[in-house]
Amino acid sequence: MIQMKDVYKTYANGVTALNGINIDIDQGEFVYIVGPSGAGKSTFIKLMYREVKQSKGTIVINNTDMSELKEKKVPFLRRNIGVIFQDFKLLPKLSVYENVAFALEVIEEAPRNIRKRVMDVLELVGLKNKARFIPDELSGGEQQRVSIARAIVNHPKIVIADEPTGNLDPETSLGIMKVFEEINSKGTTIIMATHSKDIVNTIKKRVIAVEDGLIVRDEHRGEYGYEA
Repeated sequence: MIQMKDVYKTYANGVTALNGINIDIDQGEFVYIVGPSGAGKSTFIKLMYREVKQSKGTIVINNTDMSELKEKKVPFLRRNIGVIFQDFKLLPKLSVYENVAFALEVIEEAPRNIRKRVMDVLELVGLKNKARFIPDELSGGEQQRVSIARAIVNHPKIVIADEPTGNLDPETSLGIMKVFEEINSKGTTIIMATHSKDIVNTIKKRVIAVEDGLIVRDEHRGEYGYEA
């Protein structure tokens, strides 16, 4: 599913964000990426959806060698990868329904399929009754649920979440995490960068700890007490 071998990333300003990463993540896993600010977490996950390219090494995502992937093929890769951000990135003038449907419209999904798929995912995230609301009429937790629905409406094999609970209170964060667990239970691979030790230590999954551009720990469920 996801393989990285001897991966390095050095930016144009000379900063080396990753310094020889080796990792394998299987289909259906739920993995936290943890570590201090500046450790390389964001670069690590951006490599997975080709936001940035590695400087050296091999990355294979869904059997696609990223170093051989032409730029024009990147949108097709991303059809199988849902990405969720801390700041939601919703379109403010569109309704909940329209925000989620937009993800299908840009890939030219048949209109007859869009309504059912959008309403199905809104039901999964608990927002079916707010399909006509605009983002400003929703709480932060509800907006994050919309961004999750948008990310999964195309049934991606992988969902990548970058600090998805970073701006949410603990109770709301727990509700969001239960949505992620439900998505994962259906076979979707979840990769989540987080600073929240409470989430990591309460909802125990695989933990990959990154420091100074290196993987310093890779612990499976329940083995790693994460301290932020």
